[in-house]
Amino acid sequence: MKYFILVGERSGDLHGASLINEIKAIDQDAKFFAWGGSYIRQTGAEVLADYSSINFIGFSEVLVNLSRLLGRLKECKRHIQEIRPDCLILIDSPGFNMRIAKYAQKIGIRTVYYISPKIWAWNKARVKLIKKVVDRMLVILPFEKNFYQEHSLEVDYVGNPVLDAINNYQADQQFKAQFENKKVIAVLPGSRPSEVKNSIEVIERLVVVFEEYTFLVSAVDNLDQELYKSLIRYENVHVVSGKVYDVLSVADAAVVTSGTATLETALLGVPQVVVYRTSLLTYLAAKLLLKIPFISLVNLLLGRKVVAELIQGEYDSANVVAELETLLTDEQAKKRISEGYSEIRKILGQKSASKNAAKIIVDLSRS
Repeated sequence: MKYFILVGERSGDLHGASLINEIKAIDQDAKFFAWGGSYIRQTGAEVLADYSSINFIGFSEVLVNLSRLLGRLKECKRHIQEIRPDCLILIDSPGFNMRIAKYAQKIGIRTVYYISPKIWAWNKARVKLIKKVVDRMLVILPFEKNFYQEHSLEVDYVGNPVLDAINNYQADQQFKAQFENKKVIAVLPGSRPSEVKNSIEVIERLVVVFEEYTFLVSAVDNLDQELYKSLIRYENVHVVSGKVYDVLSVADAAVVTSGTATLETALLGVPQVVVYRTSLLTYLAAKLLLKIPFISLVNLLLGRKVVAELIQGEYDSANVVAELETLLTDEQAKKRISEGYSEIRKILGQKSASKNAAKIIVDLSRS
């Protein structure tokens, strides 16, 4: 069987790679083609394009790169038409992937959407489109199943692949040994250039205020490493590429750009402050469209504020310093956060998302 996997960011690349390995265990003759990154490439799949070429978020970024994105859409459609996979697997990234889903449905390609787009947060009307163009929807957050059922669409909750990744994580002991006697603050500035750029100024302030701490900045290996260059001049800063879990495993606290990383940080038990800043146009549009009280997966899953969220104008060095001081010194705050993290594990359950998703995808492809 031939499988075509399409991802748009680091977390999708990671989960796509895990899914490929599980499909291989069921379908020994499987052939994989992908738009992905380094994780998927390591599985032996034929990566036709890197996901960084479509990794844009927000109205401003999309508008500036519209011509490029339209060209990539055309190229992706051509790849799918030439390969004619038995199953197209879309992972998150709705702006690009929903357009590809419409095309696949038009030419008769079966489509599975693994990791639902967050339409429950901002565009519930897309349920109707999903019904038309997606053959099977696999969700990774328990409340997503309830959301789709309310809209008369049956979906499968397969478990959460972040939990799989954490459970399978084996620490780099040599890396850990470098920092075992040091006080460490981890910074996860995001997987997009705009997110990293928004974080640099704040990070430069933090490393001066917390000069007794070592700062580990988790870099994304498919981004231009020049983005992190200004941080290298600080003696207490290490830019670490491709070792997110190792960075978190030695951290006393973390500053985390909103996204999947907030859940990864929670499951690794690290107290965190969640941050996010985007363009003014995107922010104002989001204020009008978003239907949710929080932006971090931690608070969304728990239905209450457990970790602080500093968004847009609130995301400045003074506020981050204050939140970090609380995380590092307030035992009651740390206890409350830890209890919330334990609750998240119970909510997510013990299902193996990658195995469950792989079985559903292979069965659908063979039917």
